[in-house]
Amino acid sequence: MATTQKFPLRLTACAAAAAALLPATALHAQTALPTVSVTGHAANTPVEVGGWGDTPVAKLPLQADVISADQLKDTGTTQLSGLTSLDASTSDAYNAIGYVSYLSVRGFQLDNRFNYRRDGLPINAETALPLADVASVELLKGTSGIQAGTSAPGGLVDLVVKRPTVQDFTTLGLGFVQSGTVETTLDASRQLGNGFALRVNVEAAQLDPALRDAKGNSRLLSAALDWRASPTTLVQLEGEVWHQAERDQPGFSLLGTALPDPRKIDPNINLNDQPWSLPSVFDGRTASLRVRQQLNADWSVTAHGMVQRLSNDDRLAFPFGCTASDGTYWSSSYCPNGNFDLYDFRSNGEHRNSTALQLTLDGRVATGALTHQVSAGVLRTALAARFNGEAYNYVGTGNIDGQVFTPADPAPLAANTNRDERSTEFFVRDAIAIDAQWQAWLGLRHTRLARATIGTDGSAPTAYTQSCTTPWAGVGYSLSRTLMLYASWGEGVESQFAPNLPQYTNAGQALPALKSRQTEVGVKSGTNTVDWSLAAFDIRQPAARDVGACDGTTGSCTTKVDGSERHRGLEAAVDFKWQGGSMSASAMHLRARREGSADARLDGLMPTNVPSNTLKLQLREDVAAGLQAQGGLVYEGPRAVLPDNSLMLPGWTRLDAGLRYAQQTAGAQYVWRVGVDNLANRRAWRESPYQYAHVYLYPLAPRTFRASLEVQL
Repeated sequence: MATTQKFPLRLTACAAAAAALLPATALHAQTALPTVSVTGHAANTPVEVGGWGDTPVAKLPLQADVISADQLKDTGTTQLSGLTSLDASTSDAYNAIGYVSYLSVRGFQLDNRFNYRRDGLPINAETALPLADVASVELLKGTSGIQAGTSAPGGLVDLVVKRPTVQDFTTLGLGFVQSGTVETTLDASRQLGNGFALRVNVEAAQLDPALRDAKGNSRLLSAALDWRASPTTLVQLEGEVWHQAERDQPGFSLLGTALPDPRKIDPNINLNDQPWSLPSVFDGRTASLRVRQQLNADWSVTAHGMVQRLSNDDRLAFPFGCTASDGTYWSSSYCPNGNFDLYDFRSNGEHRNSTALQLTLDGRVATGALTHQVSAGVLRTALAARFNGEAYNYVGTGNIDGQVFTPADPAPLAANTNRDERSTEFFVRDAIAIDAQWQAWLGLRHTRLARATIGTDGSAPTAYTQSCTTPWAGVGYSLSRTLMLYASWGEGVESQFAPNLPQYTNAGQALPALKSRQTEVGVKSGTNTVDWSLAAFDIRQPAARDVGACDGTTGSCTTKVDGSERHRGLEAAVDFKWQGGSMSASAMHLRARREGSADARLDGLMPTNVPSNTLKLQLREDVAAGLQAQGGLVYEGPRAVLPDNSLMLPGWTRLDAGLRYAQQTAGAQYVWRVGVDNLANRRAWRESPYQYAHVYLYPLAPRTFRASLEVQL
């Protein structure tokens, strides 16, 4: 659209204005500039998403990762999909340029409606979430029934918002990506006096990825205000407004029954390149208020509320299946000659409104020789999703060469599904110090759900209520001050919906609750020089699958619960730190299989798009004064392309490299970063999501250079 070129220039002006509005005297009040630290996956860092207060990761009977804002900058990570390069338990689960990020953790795809948090409160991630105002990303691995009422069993992602700092600073940033993306940022913090402190983040970008015809823009404005109202009262207010508009990326597919050679496919071809193609647009507003009152030395109460308002225009030239010239229909692939059936998909004016309010009482109490760190509370959430009729209209035949064009057909002929959901969750957690070596953790969450759906044309109304209780327990034994053995067990509940497409007889309807169970044992250690952990886990959950012909025709498919999935795995992580460098590495071996299906042929099969072996490594080494060399390695092993496992996607390895130079001057510190992703320009299929009974293939992005400059005033 013609207006897209104006947004970043306007927002850059806003950034300068925001910096000017902050007290000018604060710019010169400091004599020492804020230092820049680059750390690994710190095991001694508390993890809010775990639900156990300020206890460090190394002292909890669970696996979690804390990824700092510096790590995100050093690796050029601007979307949540970038976490797949940093943690071995995490892989892609339908990640397309210009669209929503989807993650798989421990082989289970996270539910974007229920598995994401912002400062510990639930948010909806069915949007392009920004990271510019995020201080760290917390990743909890495994069943999360004690932390969330309903969620997929892989884990939780929590975005920890940047808060004001004790020391004033202003950081200006400029970034460039080889293909033409340009980004400007402002991050400023001020102590305002009388107990008030403010932090502002602004970001604007012209998006021009290597993927052709995918230009767009994004912008963000956020602010966080802290008020120390009294020595015992802390009030924290924060909010953000963001926008992203960009053409997104349809996947390639099988050619008949054959896996195409990725070396013969141009990874920069965008199949969403019709004359009528429009960008997918994501707009969001989020605000939260948290008040913490210290009652006495041992007890405190916290009230925390959040409001999120999302609006999306989801638009795509959508390739799906293929009708050959001889009448043969390829439902799960494209035709052998690269042709595909093309649909004009448009769902304009999507609105998703979420609210959450949590009240928590935290305290310490002694019972005999035992010390209890207790937390109890209630969480009330509400979600309303409102849609208009959607277009999903056949417009002709396309080809993977991207050179066949069709007419548009935007008529909204298909009904969509509106959804309402309310939940009330009661929880209690108790961390029990038994003696100098033994500790136990107990938790219980009771969730009451009320959900309803109805077609936008008033058709197929559904409603149901449900209650579930999810317990959790863990025990730890300290072999030494820094080494702990642990075991834990817990349950979780996931709620899934059938896809909202005409081929499904139960389109948009909720499935019965899927209750998961996880057992985990491990050993972990955290010191000033090395953090490491080793864990074995076993997760079972009922499985949903598509039953019927599922050939793309109306009413040919039904999503239903059938058997279960069992994911057993071994995770290892280590973070070495030495004078002038560090190395963080993680690896996972996963055995994920189907069990108990009504179709015995499915038992023992691997789920699609889940690698069995992964390795992620990040290396940093100081090579001269202020200069640091960085390297990264990502390996993901073979994965099943088809549900019957008759076709496997080969594994692949990607190498990344970078340099970081910190330059100190009398009035500022400059941090220069240059990097290259996919250094060897490896050609491979990165992932193979299987959705709507169809195979998609996404290629590794080609070798890409990036550079950025931060000026810290």
